[in-house]
Amino acid sequence: MYKELIIAIFENFFLIYAFCVFGLYAWLAVVSARELIKTHYHARNTNYDAIISSPFAPMITVIAPAYNESLSIVENIKALLTLYYPNFEIVVVNDGSRDNTLELAIEAFDLEKVTYIVDYKIPCQEVRGIYKSRKKAFNNLTIVDKLNGGKADALNSGINIAKGDYFISIDVDSIIDPYALQKMIKPFLEEPHRKVIATGGVIGIANSCKIVDGQLVEIDVPSNLWARFQVIEYNRAFLMGRMAWSRLDGLLLISGALGLFDKEVAIGCGGYYTKTVGEDMELVVRMREYMARQKIEYKVGYIPDPLCWTEVPSNLKVLGRQRNRWTRGSIDTLFIHWNIFFNPKYGFMGMVSHPFWVFFEWLAPIIEFLGIVYFVVIAFLGNPNWPFFFVMLFFVYSFAITFSTYAILYDVLSYNRYKKKRMILKLLLTAWIEPIVFHPLVVYWALRGNFDYFIRKKRTWGNMSRVGFNK
Repeated sequence: MYKELIIAIFENFFLIYAFCVFGLYAWLAVVSARELIKTHYHARNTNYDAIISSPFAPMITVIAPAYNESLSIVENIKALLTLYYPNFEIVVVNDGSRDNTLELAIEAFDLEKVTYIVDYKIPCQEVRGIYKSRKKAFNNLTIVDKLNGGKADALNSGINIAKGDYFISIDVDSIIDPYALQKMIKPFLEEPHRKVIATGGVIGIANSCKIVDGQLVEIDVPSNLWARFQVIEYNRAFLMGRMAWSRLDGLLLISGALGLFDKEVAIGCGGYYTKTVGEDMELVVRMREYMARQKIEYKVGYIPDPLCWTEVPSNLKVLGRQRNRWTRGSIDTLFIHWNIFFNPKYGFMGMVSHPFWVFFEWLAPIIEFLGIVYFVVIAFLGNPNWPFFFVMLFFVYSFAITFSTYAILYDVLSYNRYKKKRMILKLLLTAWIEPIVFHPLVVYWALRGNFDYFIRKKRTWGNMSRVGFNK
């Protein structure tokens, strides 16, 4: 009798949890669809030329940390220099690179070391030198050479150097859309009642795309299968996840590859936290917590446009390290700000967003793994409920491919980035095999991330080697 009761409890728990996941993600998809329609209608009636031509456009500092980026540093700086915005500067932070990243930049842009006194508003590693170009065409480019301290520390040194009221943090190995600044500053300028503290945008995958002189000239679906899986994943995350959370005022994460922040608020809450590998998510949560404590109405915005293109890992070793780090960073942020969990003082973030990340982002792979172990044990003991198992498997697989298919459809209807039919077909076929091939690996990497965080106490990034664009 007790055996049957225990089995019933476990099966009901997994069933209820699965339907909660299905229901919540379906709800987010509906919210995202409505917001996409509203945003595209609003964008058609927006005059971005007014921002470009305005002498009152706020100054933006583009901060790009660089560590061993010799494969793409010159191309990416060229791309940053072509941004369409009337008032911006570029600060590239060489974070103690061991390769010739700095030397390549000095040669390509005719840089020289200048005298500069750094105001360390936010603590960071020592700045060894500031470099400016001898050419007037590059007078808005600054290269900071500093001792290695990690990405968060590099961003903090960039904030200390920044002249703008707003700063945008990007990965230097990314290709930013020329119109990104004018689109991302727009929420800061049009919100009349709340202070916008940050905005994020959609990240596209540049693997197999054609890059010429730092510009994206031709978009293609990645030829590498692992990169193609990530296209599906990114579509789901950006178009059907973060879009909805932004609409609900519950967005906790702005990708480190592209985010625009209010510098005053970032400095007020202490800048990037250097003792975590999830500095992008941690800063957003801390800025939101800071504004809530100050009792200031605020907003975290989101631009559902593909404003940045980045190279993603194309081999399992590097991809596994990345997902391990993402898991550890998320756990770190959740625990650093555990006071937010179900705390009504923090509004929607405290009552919905933070608990959602706990139950359906952090714990999801653990519960999924326990479910698999449970059915293996039950099967070994000779009392499996096979109809229940296969029904659950069918619904999970069907929901996964349906959700991915809708994400592809959202992208086609909204931006039509992949214009050829063969590209869409490749993505659809990839969506069908992703739950079988890629998802188990994602679960495994998440479990390893939990093990490394709680047991091994690992707090390092790991080597994120890249092959460079057009490879």
